Amino acid sequence: MALIVQKFGGSSVADLARIRNVAQRVARTVDAGNQVVVVLSAMGDTTDDLIAMAKAITPHPSEREMDMLMTTGEQQSVALLAITLQAMGYKAVSLTGEQAGIRTDRVYSRAKIISIDSVRLERELASGKIVVVTGFQGIDSLGEIHTLGRGGSDTSGVALAIGLNADFCEIYTDVDGVYTADPRIVPEAHKLPEISFDEMLEMSSLGAGVLQPRSVEMAKTFNMPICVRSSFNDNEGTMVKEEVEMKQLEQEVLVSGVAYDDDLVKVTVYGVPDRPGIASVLFCALADAKVNVDMIIQSGHRNGKNDISFTTSKEADGKLEEVLEPVIAELGADNFTLETDVAKVSIVGAGMITNPGVAARMFKCLYENGFNIDMISTSEIKVSCILKKEGAKDAVRKLHEYFGL
Repeated sequence: MALIVQKFGGSSVADLARIRNVAQRVARTVDAGNQVVVVLSAMGDTTDDLIAMAKAITPHPSEREMDMLMTTGEQQSVALLAITLQAMGYKAVSLTGEQAGIRTDRVYSRAKIISIDSVRLERELASGKIVVVTGFQGIDSLGEIHTLGRGGSDTSGVALAIGLNADFCEIYTDVDGVYTADPRIVPEAHKLPEISFDEMLEMSSLGAGVLQPRSVEMAKTFNMPICVRSSFNDNEGTMVKEEVEMKQLEQEVLVSGVAYDDDLVKVTVYGVPDRPGIASVLFCALADAKVNVDMIIQSGHRNGKNDISFTTSKEADGKLEEVLEPVIAELGADNFTLETDVAKVSIVGAGMITNPGVAARMFKCLYENGFNIDMISTSEIKVSCILKKEGAKDAVRKLHEYFGL
């Protein structure tokens, strides 16, 4: 008998018909002799609808009340699934993140899970119940409810699998698995049977929306295998795990996938004085405001001044002017600009570690197809380029073809 955690996204539980479909899939897993913990997102666009209602009242609702509001969506999902399973003759119980023992830090809207108290979960499983848990949420040491950020139900599922020492975690979504590129951009993209944690982490952080990056990071840290599957068919999914076949990495492919992300703001601060500690002042101010910075480039100094460019998510756009204006004044910099007409195009592959020249081939492909590179960032297994958003999806298609994916 295996212990399996199954997470279902919002599209999988968008209405009662889909909730019944999820219940039947869970029931089949139980009938096969397994214990099951189910983690659910809110139904369909419920979270977006709740956010819209709050912002119809005020453009800047408090983060605390927003967390209180948004957690209600998942409570609807879990209660409806538990009722459906009970009507089918199965023992089931729905639990909130708090009842399931999910403890978080004290950051609203982007909290991190710090521990899992699995006593209640283990007791319910031991009594023969299917346990249905709200994703995306937990509770801090003072009893305050917190959400985990967009895609946080993935992290909830992986964290519960780790806390319960489950055999593996299944992430059910509206696609069959992890593809070499977004099939909506590249129709010829194909599904990968397996992918390493490192490659998946890079692809997730670079815009591939299949898994939340934090869930992959957590799975890698605790070596918890994840299977990404569709909730709408029985096709084999993609296994995300520590090791994949070496022949796949070294003999068949240098690049595993091409990622695209246009949820970006490019910030450039001009005329920053070239003296020690300047970068610290700028980026500490951003960190204090919980602005997560991605790519950073500092130009060579001219007349004792530098330009510093960095990228962050559009989610932070509303905070940037508020943070940067006093910092610019403190530093004695000239000014800053925000650009939203940019996109990040990346290639990812563990085969890049031992094969030189992959970045050069990427740059050659972009050059030959008329794309101008604005910023570049690299790691051992990825190369990312910032391009103008217009035409960037075509760059994804060209790279996918160029690397034979």
